[in-house]
Formats: sequence, C-alpha cells, structure tokens
Amino acid sequence: MSASKSRLADVLVRRDSEIADQWLEQQFANGRRLSAPEQQEITRTSREITGALKTAAQSEDLDGISGAGWSRMKEILTDLSAARAKEGYSPSETASYIYSLKPVVYGTLQRDLTKDPDALPAAIQQASVLLDKLGLFTIESFLKTREDVIQRQQQEMLELSTPVVRLWENILALPLIGTLDSARTQVVMQNLLEAIVQTRSNFAIIDITGVPVVDTLVAQHLLKTVAAARLMGADCLISGIRPQIAQTIIHLGVDLNNVTTKATLADAFAVALQRSGMTVSRVEKNKAAPAR
Repeated sequence: MSASKSRLADVLVRRDSEIADQWLEQQFANGRRLSAPEQQEITRTSREITGALKTAAQSEDLDGISGAGWSRMKEILTDLSAARAKEGYSPSETASYIYSLKPVVYGTLQRDLTKDPDALPAAIQQASVLLDKLGLFTIESFLKTREDVIQRQQQEMLELSTPVVRLWENILALPLIGTLDSARTQVVMQNLLEAIVQTRSNFAIIDITGVPVVDTLVAQHLLKTVAAARLMGADCLISGIRPQIAQTIIHLGVDLNNVTTKATLADAFAVALQRSGMTVSRVEKNKAAPAR
C-alpha cells in the first residue's frame, strides 16, 4: 500500500462524517431553494455515497473501482442516475453532483496533511482520478437508463402508430403511416394477427397510402404480413398503391400477383364486402309531396 493511498484512505475513513456535512452544506448553499423532501433525498444520497466511499477505502484499492468493495457505491450511483434520467436531468448535471465532492475532499486532505505537505499532491491526484472514475460511471449509468427509456418510448409509439380498425363485420383495416422497417413490421404483424383472432375477421386490408417509400425490403415486409394473415385464415388485401409505388414495385421485380391490390382503401373495402357476400347500396330519400 503506497503512502499516498494510505493517506487518502485514512482521510476517507476517519473524516467521512465531516466530508458528508461539508458536502451537504455546499449543496444547500448553492442558491437554489429546495423543498423539505428534496433536502431529505439529497441528505440521504450524499451520506450513502460518503459511507460507500468509507467502506471501499477500508478494503479496496483506490486506484480503481472494479473491486467487490465498490459494489455498494455502484448500486447507489446506478439508482441515482436512473432517477435523474427519468426526472429530466442532463448527463452533465448528474455527473456534476459527484464532481462537486472534489473540493470538499481536497480541502479535507489539505487540513489533514498540514504536517506532511509532501504527501498532499499525490493524495489529491489520487482523489481526483478516483472521483473522475466515479463520475464517468455515473454518466454511463445515466446514458444506459436514458437509452432504455427511449427504446421503451419508441416501442410504445410503434404500437400506437399501428392501430387495427374494424371497418365492418369480419373486415379489418391496418393504415400504415411512415417508414416500415423490420422492428415495426413485427409490431404490425403481431397487432394484426391478434386483432384477427379477437374479432374472428375473414378479411384484412393493409393500407400503405401513408408509406412514403416502398423498396424491396418494405415489399418483403408486406408479403410476410400478408402470409401471416393468411395462415390465420384471413384474406389480406393491400390498398394505397399509387402510380409511383406501382412503377417501383415493377422495377424491383417484386411479385404481388397472389395479393389483391387496390389504389384506395375504399376500393379494397368494396372488394372485401363483395367477397364476404355483402353489398352497400344507396338509399334515396322519398321526395316530399307537392304542397296543395
């Protein structure tokens, strides 16, 4: 154990309560008014962090944070990062909370090592590197939580953007808007198949009027969805085939001969009604009798 390491470890162990008190005093004096619950949360988290520092300093190498003794510290920082990511904090704001501990630790080292000034620079350097690593770990945990939140929100948006509409008895419609990729195709297919089972529908119309571009990959996704619907016993039609899309499909050599395609949703709906043995007719109102 080096002299600088033993000095830093000794200060973190002996002065943990003092470091926590000064750190809290610094945070409460930053000019921002905090509610009582916020003060309680900051106090609890700050004392947990200084306590975890003390625990790690008693058993671990302070040149890294990979040892088993750092597990509690990592748990605290992971929970802190997750909470702040969900509350709308930025990564820099979250890391700054850990970095604000630096001047407190530096000041405590300076007071404790007044009789051994030669050991002070090395101890401060080690403390700086250690807190930098803790700050980087906090940022990584923050970004991971935010990525998880974004992925969950994207999944929810995918599900919301692929509604299955019941047009008529035994007839469903799935209007698609936006790009159709592999992930969204899976959601589309799942929602459509579930709706077919729940409603016992015999016809499903996939409307691609709102799909801006149809390439080979999009066409393959559509064909997979049609095939899956057929396996569930539903006849699947595709509507929204604009002239540009028709030319693109021909140019790409995509075979849609086995799929009924129509230019508009109304045309596809009419075909589905005809195949189901139903028709829609216009009922004209009786003309009013002439006045006498």
